[in-house]
Amino acid sequence: MTQAAAVDPMKVFAAAARILAEEPMFAVGEADIRGNTYRVFKNAPPSLVGIFLFGTQFADKDFLIYEDERLTFAETWERACRFANALARDFKIGKGDKVAIAMRNFPEWCISYMAIISLGAVVVPLNAWWKNEELHYGLADCGAKLVIVDDKRMERILPCKKDLGLTLILARGGGEGADHHYEDLLESCWDASVPSVDIQPEDDFCIVYTSGSTGNSKGVILTHRGVVSTLLSWAFVASALKEARGGESLFGDNPGILLAVPLFHVTGSHSLFLMSMLIGRRVVMMYKWDPKKAVELINHHQLTNFVGVPSQSYELVDAAGDTSMPSLLDIGSGGAKRPPEHVKLLKKKFPNANPASGYGLSETNALGCIISLDDYQKHPDSTGRPVPPVTDIKIMMEEGEAQTGEVGEIWIRSPANFRGYLNLPEETAKSLTPDGWFKSGDLGRFDEEGFLYIVDRTKDVIIRGGENISSLEVEHRAHEFPGVAEVAAFSVPDEVLGERVGLVVYPKPGATVEPLALRDFIASELAEFKVPERIWISPVPLPRLGTEKFDKRTVRMIALQHPPAYSA
Repeated sequence: MTQAAAVDPMKVFAAAARILAEEPMFAVGEADIRGNTYRVFKNAPPSLVGIFLFGTQFADKDFLIYEDERLTFAETWERACRFANALARDFKIGKGDKVAIAMRNFPEWCISYMAIISLGAVVVPLNAWWKNEELHYGLADCGAKLVIVDDKRMERILPCKKDLGLTLILARGGGEGADHHYEDLLESCWDASVPSVDIQPEDDFCIVYTSGSTGNSKGVILTHRGVVSTLLSWAFVASALKEARGGESLFGDNPGILLAVPLFHVTGSHSLFLMSMLIGRRVVMMYKWDPKKAVELINHHQLTNFVGVPSQSYELVDAAGDTSMPSLLDIGSGGAKRPPEHVKLLKKKFPNANPASGYGLSETNALGCIISLDDYQKHPDSTGRPVPPVTDIKIMMEEGEAQTGEVGEIWIRSPANFRGYLNLPEETAKSLTPDGWFKSGDLGRFDEEGFLYIVDRTKDVIIRGGENISSLEVEHRAHEFPGVAEVAAFSVPDEVLGERVGLVVYPKPGATVEPLALRDFIASELAEFKVPERIWISPVPLPRLGTEKFDKRTVRMIALQHPPAYSA
């Protein structure tokens, strides 16, 4: 294996400047969006359909691979158009209509997604881990009457089918209760023409639901310009890095990526699925995360890219053992911040690959920051710099914009920002400023080089005796202790100090974590007021939200109902 060569920052800057000046695809202009002026890609296609059409240039290349099933780019688009025309013919689906998808990662998910969008309709990808009541809420909230399901999701939706007046199209599996079957509709329509619909940049294309750590999930309304802006921004960065590296692409000569995160979140739909259309990348789909299976698929298909939540890349290292993965060039993470020690571990394990990370939210179409290559090795605790050329990020404090190094709330402004929360005007007003800034709810700071560091969530800060403590900082230190697999830090109510630091730890299989030794280990690195004063050892993996982030609310609630293994 060969170590990837360092990249000269000045070459990246020069490449970016040349591309902006000379490449029409990335030319920047201005546009009025909901009363505010934004920098935009002035030659961008007006809708996501333009991205779908761009992918047709890779016609005969494999695109979607699931177990022994394969679809080329051309076959995928042909099926999407046929299914779109069937939806228009049989269900009168047209511009602005909402159609939900409730299924796990299958090729039919991608085809349905493309079909709905190409009609100018609004796709609503529902969380496949939701149970009956959650699905009932999401469907009632968005108002979709047509739902494309797999068999498991159909079982969960059937109890509310009559109440909500739903029509179900079953795309995978069997069982009773479906009104129509995906394959039957596809076979009944051989019209593969692209639907003729006037879709404008500010038309809605998707409603994606947030993880809902408190109360009901919120529907985030996304526009065509928003998602196209994200994809072109990422493509711009990739193009600049490729030029600066002498033509060596981050995606390799025969790009392929493992889809091991849910398509119903923007990391899966945007970073993996949609981005693959711009670069002609194969997408190998996993129904369910299995790290050993992931290693086999990466090597069997010679995949060049992996993107997952931080725990997945860490589990990939464990599962690989002594097995090398020579085709792997890029190991990305999204959805949560990767512990700094994992960055070094990944580089040590896979020296020919480059760990990378990104920061974005559903509300920003996943657009925010990117960090990779040498920058990530030098700043493993950073989430990177703002993605050029149409994104702005600033740190805001109560008294105004923060100075370099000061911690405040991260605000993001770009044409990729969401239009609002569905049916929640007050929540929208709280999150979007009149001049177009999205208040992320994350706390962060910029360093002198412009790298962003996420400190915590605004609602996840532990305040002990007037001292603000970052739970992430405590967790990162705990992760370095031998035998620790998963950790969650949170506040423990205290009559004297207001709050104390609590920590729940799940050990690695076969390992034992001694609470006092862990406490002393953390104390050797962090200030005393940051050291956990209550430690619980969990016998099971920590619960997660739909985004694969830890469900801290549930972790805290359960922990406080039991005596800790260690108490100061």
